[in-house]
Amino acid sequence: MVADLTGHAPAAEPAAAGDWPFSPAACPRLVLKIGSALLVDACGEIRRDWLAGMVADVAAAHAAGQRIAIVSSGAIALGARRLGLAKGGRASLEDAQAAAATGQIALSHAWAALLGAKGLTAAQMLVTLDDLEDRRRYLNASATLDRLLSLGVVPVINENDSVATEEIRFGDNDRLAARIAQAAGAHGVILFSDVDGLYTANPGSDPNARLVPEVRRVDARIRAMADGGSASGMGSGGMASKLEAARIAQGSGAHLAIATGKVDRPLAAFAATRRGTIFTAQRGGSARKAWLAGRLTIRGRIHVDAGAVAALEKGRSLLPAGATGVEGRFARGDVVDIVGPGEHLLARGLVEYDAADAASIVGRRSDALAAILGYAPRAALVHRDHMVML
Repeated sequence: MVADLTGHAPAAEPAAAGDWPFSPAACPRLVLKIGSALLVDACGEIRRDWLAGMVADVAAAHAAGQRIAIVSSGAIALGARRLGLAKGGRASLEDAQAAAATGQIALSHAWAALLGAKGLTAAQMLVTLDDLEDRRRYLNASATLDRLLSLGVVPVINENDSVATEEIRFGDNDRLAARIAQAAGAHGVILFSDVDGLYTANPGSDPNARLVPEVRRVDARIRAMADGGSASGMGSGGMASKLEAARIAQGSGAHLAIATGKVDRPLAAFAATRRGTIFTAQRGGSARKAWLAGRLTIRGRIHVDAGAVAALEKGRSLLPAGATGVEGRFARGDVVDIVGPGEHLLARGLVEYDAADAASIVGRRSDALAAILGYAPRAALVHRDHMVML
């Protein structure tokens, strides 16, 4: 078993081979996310020996017929060292952009050189939030990933932090990895980090915290276990971002695992020890609805009553009569969340009205809408064909 780096006993022994819900080797396409704290040491230099071990794992998987995409953090941390920037390059947006532009060259070179030494070709893809939130650009990225993987290339992906702003950025590579898995048609995602899984509480402050080996649904109880900070102080993703990544992956029909990378040959170690937290895949819907469920840019919220909740759970559209309130500034076709009583996030969909018109017909019966709006009303606030339950 891999040593428990937190010093706490595991909640349970690894499952027997037939019971393990996620075998990385069984995934024809697998996405690996590498955190900054694993790639970059405290002095801002690449941990080449560790990276060589990870590349050896990738090469072994590739030789066995798998195709792997890598979401690699580390550009900002590397660039900050080279530019002498304070706070790891995160003192300001401008510093982060400059550090990312500088560090990305070093990061890409390291991956390309080590993969090349194993006879593998690396490709770089830099994406922004908008590239995966806009449907047409998402499909373009998906086509590129599919072609690269079919050619046996190893895509190395990172957020394009040199141009991303606070308003249009992922902000962490956990959620990016889940979205890349969607786009690549991957069957599994592993988030390698400086933590070895989800604990019932913060293991740094609670000696009774126990590792959760498997999660079937990311609900309020699971979210309550998350800690928002990054243990190393070097990266930007905490446990909350990993849970959001898990939700996105599960909804796409892919397993996601959180595992420690603080070992040599981390992929082989995870496959051997099975230590970590596995979020098991849910039955995937259409690709378009999976993309919609995984969106991170939401323009507004529609609050609904208990009757509407029951109707939506039966697969019906959201009608104005079931709505109780509207939040946000949105136009027809924008993505909105549908929220039930108690602020329960119920669904996500493309709204059929702009915010002003939606607010004017909240709670109204369908036969009253034409008189209120002054034009023939649409069938629903959010149609079931453009909605996904969360």
